[in-house]
Amino acid sequence: MSSGIVVGINWGDEGKGRMVDLLTDHYDYVIRYQGGGNAGHTVVNEYGKFALHLLPSGIFRSNVVNILGNGVALDPENLVAEIETLRAKGITITPDNLKISDRASILLPWHKDLDALEEARLKDKKYGSTKQGIAPFYSDKYQKKTVLAGEIFHPHLLKRHMRDLMEWKNLIIKNVYGGKVYTERDLDLWTAEYFERIKPFITDTAAVLREASRSGKRLLFEAQLGALRDIDFGIYPYTTSSNTIAAYAPCGSGLTDMRPDNIIGVVKAYSTCVGEGPFVCEMSGEEADKLREAGAEYGAKTGRPRRVGAMDIVATAYGVRVQGATDIALTKLDVLSYMDRIPVCTAYETPEGITREFPFPALLDESKPVIEYLEGWKSDISGVRRWEDLPKAARDYVTFIEKAIGCPIRYVSVGPERESIIFKD
Repeated sequence: MSSGIVVGINWGDEGKGRMVDLLTDHYDYVIRYQGGGNAGHTVVNEYGKFALHLLPSGIFRSNVVNILGNGVALDPENLVAEIETLRAKGITITPDNLKISDRASILLPWHKDLDALEEARLKDKKYGSTKQGIAPFYSDKYQKKTVLAGEIFHPHLLKRHMRDLMEWKNLIIKNVYGGKVYTERDLDLWTAEYFERIKPFITDTAAVLREASRSGKRLLFEAQLGALRDIDFGIYPYTTSSNTIAAYAPCGSGLTDMRPDNIIGVVKAYSTCVGEGPFVCEMSGEEADKLREAGAEYGAKTGRPRRVGAMDIVATAYGVRVQGATDIALTKLDVLSYMDRIPVCTAYETPEGITREFPFPALLDESKPVIEYLEGWKSDISGVRRWEDLPKAARDYVTFIEKAIGCPIRYVSVGPERESIIFKD
């Protein structure tokens, strides 16, 4: 068996979907093992341009089986809408090429309501949630107050379980937030709309993966967001509510004895960040506007303008270590082609002095970037397909990053299309 994991090294939005779409040509299964519909993986291929939020990025390959593991926040509304969108574009989605773990917990309608209510309560202290219900969902999961997808096959038990959960949730919605409570009719209408439509895809995916492993199938595990959004190792509390790191793949997929052959960390050639929280390398003003427009940096899920900044060596080296990355895919190098000089954040200035180590989260707001500049190449590189054909300044930039973060860069993306890639030895 060959197994690999594609993970984000920074704040998310690094281009993981683009890399999974490329790499799935060499795999038989693609498995999402955490997260939900709160972020998007953008894929550009012969079918068009897509922002996938729940579906694994291998869904465009007809010979690939796609799995949503037990660690995923299963949002039936988002998933059904996504399936319909892709089917309308000619992509085949059936229980043969999409399977959902019967142990995945279902994100229920009140999770999104509570997400929005809590952000409104926090006001200027908000976490920058996408309001997709992720934090309330994972909170409920660890309180053992969610519904498992497999319960859909036992409707008499499911109805009683959901009624009990609704009564508990209504107490919080009404007494804490003063919001609109749910009725049994609300739940009946919602479950009738979505549960029967996802039911054909639900199965024991852990058993499917064990058999695939025994049969020597090639497995690719796909993470959402990046290392700095990990609930344990990220910029807490401005993180997501799940583990975005490669180490969680065996648990979140259900293949608990999996040992990956390689971990491909995806890094953007500059830095971007959606949402709240410290972002030491952040640019502002005209400099930021130019980079944001050049890279079309707007959130795949929310459309929010992404915060942008210089390549952050401190954060990236930390992300490489946390993810245990064996290889790096550097994306969007072509976006920097307009720059005369390219800024790189090589260290942080803190009250204790200059450091190249990523600080404890609470200290990030007191840190400032130490910027160095590398020579730009000022030419269109989007058509380049061989490493040696890149301008010397572009190769020097890639090599500088590779040495600074201590991990080999194997892939260099020079465009969003599947074929816009350079394979670097």
